[in-house]
Amino acid sequence: MSEKLSHNSPLNVPLLPEWNHHDEEKAAISRHSTKNTVSFFLTCINGLNAISGVGILSVPYALASGGWLSLALLFAIAVAAFYSGLLIKKCMDKNSNIRTYPDIGEVAFGKIGRLIISVSMYTELYLVSVGFLILEGDNLNNMFPIEEVQIGGLAIGGKQFFVILVALIILPTVWLDNLSLLSYVSASGVFASIVIILSISWTATFDGVGFHQKGTLVNWNGIPTAVSLYAFCYCAHPVFPTLYNSMTNKHQFSNVLLVCFVLTTAGYASMAIIGYLMFGPQVESQVTLNLPLNKLSSKLAIYTTLVNPISKFALMATPITNALKDLLPVTYKNRVTSILVSTVLLISTTIVALTVPFFGSLMSLVGAFLSVTASILLPCLCYLKISGTYKKFGSELVVIVAIIIAAIVMGILGTYTSVMEIVHHL
Repeated sequence: MSEKLSHNSPLNVPLLPEWNHHDEEKAAISRHSTKNTVSFFLTCINGLNAISGVGILSVPYALASGGWLSLALLFAIAVAAFYSGLLIKKCMDKNSNIRTYPDIGEVAFGKIGRLIISVSMYTELYLVSVGFLILEGDNLNNMFPIEEVQIGGLAIGGKQFFVILVALIILPTVWLDNLSLLSYVSASGVFASIVIILSISWTATFDGVGFHQKGTLVNWNGIPTAVSLYAFCYCAHPVFPTLYNSMTNKHQFSNVLLVCFVLTTAGYASMAIIGYLMFGPQVESQVTLNLPLNKLSSKLAIYTTLVNPISKFALMATPITNALKDLLPVTYKNRVTSILVSTVLLISTTIVALTVPFFGSLMSLVGAFLSVTASILLPCLCYLKISGTYKKFGSELVVIVAIIIAAIVMGILGTYTSVMEIVHHL
């Protein structure tokens, strides 16, 4: 069933040891992840780090967009993403040549499959990196409002100034050849998510904000946006093969997925409910923008939000820069070229962040177009081909086809809505 993998392809880059996904926000896997020595507990921690990310800031906005009933869609997407994670495990059980996520695409559909998966991953990484800059600019401008800054006779808005400032702070980190130290610093996704939830809950309970909003039962026009943002929360699937390969007992990987999805879904649902009850339909695309700035708990949540993207940006960008450098002729592969490529990539993300400064719309686009594709649609299609399930009618085929149809509908509606929102705000 499988084709021989091409290990000379420039797309055959060891993406995942350096990148733990979603923002979709994700922390790097430990240095032992390439060895089969990682315990069940540590794999759960790595999985939680991979799934938890900046999506936790946007789930209250997602709930406000779709109404209370849209919360059921969060759980439905979590179940579908969990099931597609199991399908990735089954693909790897069937072929020992599979080591990375692009390998699954190549085993299933040859070079075209590897290309599709790799491009979707790189594009998602790029847009999540852009989202980091937008997030930093929004929150810094909220804390330190500046109308305009004059630099060399050029007038720059406050938010744009902070985006450029953060890009300059990040610049030295993208020059690093060895990101192992940075990966340990950024492996704080779980702790950061807990701090944010607790801080915002404290703000509501003890700092006078309260839970006074009732919200609406359902907002049909906002359902596509809600679904897209929910999907963004579960875009860690490209890291699952590395987690699987790192385990001492691979048979326990299904239980790892179960633990990770249950805990992260509980966290996302809690944050969505808390934020919606606090601010109702007025909740921002990042709930931290609604917080009162004179409270210590609010400042703690915002500072936690600010630190993570700065430390994780290089991890998001590294797989892209590695792929770009691999495309260069051998004579140009040197330290100077490496720094130049990394710098150009950062400049390009900064330009996009200044051009499309809408965090909610961008994350919705990533969720609808890329997360749904990479985390739900592609695992299902690859499993059907690798396992041969498509040849025989049964309950498994019915479930997978239903998920594929739902993913296509979510992707089309969510992408259209997100693009229209971005165009409307430009």
